[in-house]
Amino acid sequence: MNQWYEELFKNYSDKYDNENFTKGTVGEVDFIENEITRNKSCKILDIGCGTGRHSVELARRGYSVTGIDLSESMIKKAKSIAQKENLKIDFQVKDARNFSFDEPFDLAIMICEGAFPLMETDEMNFSILKNAFSSLKSGGKLILTTLNGLYPLFHSVKDFVNSGSEQGKSSENSFNLMTFRDHSIYETEDDKGKKQVLKCNERYYVPSEITWLLKCAGFRTSEIFGARLGAFSKNDKLNTEDFEMLIIATK
Repeated sequence: MNQWYEELFKNYSDKYDNENFTKGTVGEVDFIENEITRNKSCKILDIGCGTGRHSVELARRGYSVTGIDLSESMIKKAKSIAQKENLKIDFQVKDARNFSFDEPFDLAIMICEGAFPLMETDEMNFSILKNAFSSLKSGGKLILTTLNGLYPLFHSVKDFVNSGSEQGKSSENSFNLMTFRDHSIYETEDDKGKKQVLKCNERYYVPSEITWLLKCAGFRTSEIFGARLGAFSKNDKLNTEDFEMLIIATK
């Protein structure tokens, strides 16, 4: 039986590109470029790349990029976009929980819940971090955003999700303080107009927890900041108003 994220992204590539959270790509890539000091020789891995919005923007700027995603339809659209712009991007269907490459990368990115933290168990989420670590060269960086556990401690997740969603709505939210998982019913339509009612299960993390997980995965250092859509900055201290956190980890 497929998980909710597999069902959602089976035929959702056009809807995905119209979501609010996809509108900050250029500013996010500006930040990514600064983190690698605009070194065009850097090889970049985009984990959970979706329709390839970050991969495409990075390739436009002259970087060598590989993008992986579990969804065949998302990868198909990513390839189509790259082909139309004559961009050489290696898009592949791969599971973030179980992948490897022969040659290591200088940078791995997981932006906007690219695979992590959507998995149904903590062990699966941790396997993604370990794979990201293994894919990097010594001194390589991982840049990711993930759900900030401080937010639901102070706010209603249901109200936030409903206010920010274009394509669907969430209902029957139940945030479990013991597991830091938000269980909700998400109603939407796919690209063909087929209605979907999905039982979602997303994992939130607090800063101390994600720091420990990254250390256990092998990363030497990690920094955590607030994640502002399209405007990532190290000047933004993480707080309870941030729905997501921005993390930079170094191997």
